Order: sequence, then structure tokens, then C-alpha cells
Amino acid sequence: MAVFSFRRLAAVIRKEFVQMRRDRLTFGMLVGIPLIQMLLFGYAINTDPHHLPTAVVCADYGPFSRALTAALQVSQYFELVPGLPDEAAARKLLREGEVQFILSIPEDFGRDLVRGVRPEVLLEVDATDPSAVANAVSAVNTVFSRAISRELTGPLARLRETPAPFDLRVHLDYNPERRTQVNIVPGLIGVILTNTMVFITALALTREIERGTMENLLSTPVRPLEVMLGKITPFIVIGYMQVMLILLGARVLFQVPMEGSILLLLAVTSIFILANLSVGMTFSSLARNQLQAVQMAVFFFLPSMLLSGFMFPFRGMPAWAQAVGNVLPLTHYLPIVRGILLKGNGWTEITPHLWPLLAFFLGALIVGLIRFRRTLD
Repeated sequence: MAVFSFRRLAAVIRKEFVQMRRDRLTFGMLVGIPLIQMLLFGYAINTDPHHLPTAVVCADYGPFSRALTAALQVSQYFELVPGLPDEAAARKLLREGEVQFILSIPEDFGRDLVRGVRPEVLLEVDATDPSAVANAVSAVNTVFSRAISRELTGPLARLRETPAPFDLRVHLDYNPERRTQVNIVPGLIGVILTNTMVFITALALTREIERGTMENLLSTPVRPLEVMLGKITPFIVIGYMQVMLILLGARVLFQVPMEGSILLLLAVTSIFILANLSVGMTFSSLARNQLQAVQMAVFFFLPSMLLSGFMFPFRGMPAWAQAVGNVLPLTHYLPIVRGILLKGNGWTEITPHLWPLLAFFLGALIVGLIRFRRTLD
């Protein structure tokens, strides 16, 4: 027999292709995951977000004030939110994360500017995600200077000389030092829970079905729903242990502020954990083996990381990417956990992100139970 035969090699290669063709799910994952990565990184990821929602609280209605607000809109970095009755409404939107800037123009701004008093203009910034607002903050001074210079004609041309005829004050709220850890570490709670809960549940249940131990369990008087609840309860405990460890590390190691109620955070976290466990349960009912379960979990984890706003600014993504991201539980959990810890948010502020989380959980639970019951049958 020859030491090496191309004929035998060709036979082995042909056999491997036949096996790959039969395992369509694995083949689909091998093709689908790089395709999704290419589409997400190529089209969805944008580190220079524009059209950031901005509230304007203006007590002066002169031409200089109008020039400033018009300049914000024209700059493309800001998108003005109309119809705000007062400053309290604007601050409420800032706490909820609905706006990222508040521009406050004081009364008699135009009169003081003409007199050379240098009135103050205040720009408050939601700096919980410093990378999302950095370019807009850098651009605002230039935008305002150009806008006012166009209005300073005739006898007012003397005001074009430095310093600027007004004093722009920028206040960075919730993360004044722009520390990355303040933004990243709270978000890690959601990322780690998404990773571990989906992977562990999908693997554990698929392993039980593979080994046949699930059949032994079902031969007892225990109902399928009771089996499921018994299976996922230990994972809930593990999830809470992870949360407490991260919170402890965030406080001790990184000095992350904790302004809100930890009990509220833990209560909301239960919904997030259950949502991810439901996804893992659904995957276990679809997968034929543990490898497929892992691949499905990666399929879910990848867009959760890239489209949730954890790594890249959510508002910098195109509309279709935001629509996909809004379906994922991590997208709604991140503003909840950051809002509670950094802003001291309560039920009122987190409600807009709470109901999508509940809807996802109920939807995934129903699909998971139906699929799991069919698998058991």
C-alpha cells in the first residue's frame, strides 16, 4: 500500500462534504455568522453618531437665540426635540435617556450679548456614555461661534473678536470625569448575564436530551412545566450571584457610583434573567446536539453585543439596525441598569424600557414552552 494516495484523500474529503451537507444547521451557522459580522460591522456600526436628541430651554426669543438653535439643527450632530413646556420636562427626558443634551439660553441673552456682558449659555450633557457624545461636545463651540459671527454685522462686528461674546458652559452629568469604567462596568452585568444564561441553559438541557436522562425524569409524575422550572431555578440563583459579584467589584475596584435603589435593580434583573433563560430553553429544543446549541447561542449573543449600545453608540446606528436592536433584551436592560446606578432612576424613568423587556420574556417563554413540549413528546 502506498504511503500517501490522492485517491484515498479525495474519498475522505468527499465524505466530509457529505457529512457537512447533511448537517445543514451547522453549515448555515458557519456561513451565517461571518455574513452577519460583515453586515453589522460594515453597515450598522458607527462611532460618530449624529442627530442626537437635544432639548432646548430658551427664555430669550431674539435673533441670537434663534441663530444658536438653528445652528444646532444644521450641524447634524443634534436633533431638537420640539414641544417641551419647561426645564423640568427637559430634565425628566435627560434622566430617562430620551435626550442627551439640554441647551439652556437665559433671559435677555441677546441684550446682554450686545452690551458685551458675555451671557452664559449652558449645555448639559448625559455623559453616561462618553464616546457617544464626545464628537458633538467637541463641535458645539465651533458651531455656536460661526452662528453668532454671522449675526454680528455693522456696529456689532467688534464683538467677533476673541473671546467669544457669550460664555458657553458645558456640564457633563452622571459621569463628569468621562471615566469609561462608569459606563462599561454596569453594562457588563447585562452582557455577562446574556452570555452565561443563554449558553448554560441551552447546553444543559441539550445535554440532558442527548444522554437520555431527560426521559428518565419525564417517566416520573413530574409535569414538563415543573421540569422546566426546576431546571432553570438554579440558573437564576447563579445569575444573581454574578450580579452581586459585579456590583461589589464595580463599587470597590472602580468606584462606580450607585445613586439608585439596588433592590429595584435586582427586581428588574429577574425579568432580564428569565428572558435569557427562555431563549436558552428555546435553543435547546431546536438543537440536535451541544455543538448546535453553542452555535445558536453565539448567533444570539453576537447581535446582542453589537446592536445593544454596549460597544458602540446605539443612536449612531441606521434605523434598521436600531429596529433589530430594540427587539433584543440587552438593548433595554443597559439603559435600565445605567439609569438606576448612575442617575438614581426609579420606576417612572425605567418603565419605557421595562415593558419591551417583559414582552420579550413572555414571547420567548411561550415559544420555548411550545417547542420544549414538542421535543419531549
